[in-house]
Amino acid sequence: MIWKRSAVLRFYSVCGLLLQAAASKNKMKALRDNRIELVRASWHELSISVSDVSLSDEGQYTCSLFTMPVKTSKAYLTVLGVPEKPQISGFSSPVMEGDLMQLTCKTSGSKPAADIRWFKNDKEIKDVKYLKEEDANRKTFTVSSTLDFRVDRSDDGAAVICRVDHESLNATPQVAMQVLEIHYTPSVKIIPSTPFPQEGQPLILTCESKGKPLPEPVLWTKDGGELPDPDRMVVSGRELNILFLNKTDNGTYRCEATNTIGQSSAEYVLIVHDPNALAGQAGPDHALIGGIVAVVVFVTLCSIFLLGRYLARHKGTYLTNEAKGAEDAPDADTAIINAEGSQVNAEEKKEYFI
Repeated sequence: MIWKRSAVLRFYSVCGLLLQAAASKNKMKALRDNRIELVRASWHELSISVSDVSLSDEGQYTCSLFTMPVKTSKAYLTVLGVPEKPQISGFSSPVMEGDLMQLTCKTSGSKPAADIRWFKNDKEIKDVKYLKEEDANRKTFTVSSTLDFRVDRSDDGAAVICRVDHESLNATPQVAMQVLEIHYTPSVKIIPSTPFPQEGQPLILTCESKGKPLPEPVLWTKDGGELPDPDRMVVSGRELNILFLNKTDNGTYRCEATNTIGQSSAEYVLIVHDPNALAGQAGPDHALIGGIVAVVVFVTLCSIFLLGRYLARHKGTYLTNEAKGAEDAPDADTAIINAEGSQVNAEEKKEYFI
């Protein structure tokens, strides 16, 4: 706190550092406390510092200037109550999938009352309950917030965080974290080593099971009974290895996984393919190729036929000069003369337009 004046300055407390001196409302006591130090003193400025500030330091402080008349200046000091580190209660490990979980976060000593927010895997949860209670000193508050939600297997390992925000924390909130442990029944899936099992080749079926606690060793069956050929059908952990497939291996294979919570299973229908049949299916389709060639040949022949008819219809009659003059001529010489004459006449009949 800094006051600026042009004379001797002296500090007093009405209800601040020396509470015992406040018995008389109109009487002020000079500040006397080992926690108060004089920082700066001059004719223009007097500064003090208070260490280890407590809520009792809150109150009105007065600076008096001893002139005629005496002049005073007052300031009110507000002390913030820093909230204690929050605590999360209500979690008992483990929690079963589908159960309703209730977590409570509580912090005390805040002034004004702190704000509590919930997060699960960094995503804020809005639907929560909030409660504020005044502490015994009637200055600070205890705040609590309750979070209710139904858990599932996706919540296993999730981090639930309670965050306390308050102006005294300088933008660095206090947090408490609870990692969830959820128990759930296994989920099972069978993965084959090849999508098209062929006769004579090996096949590996992998039983992928997830659950908490971790499922016990899986159980393999075929068509509702035990594996018929243990020498060729070898179980290794979660894998079923079938050596040298044949048609008798066709059927429904079942993988069953169990833990302390429950049981689950998955099925795989095995159909052993003939490698020769698969090779034939993979070769070229000769019938399809032959049909395409026939269509192309037919279209080509039709095009040639239509083109011939078109040319025959538009064919002109071309005559030589001798043929033009041969009409009504007794001999060849006369025909040539007639043709030349007709050419001259044709030229004479030309008209010009300007």
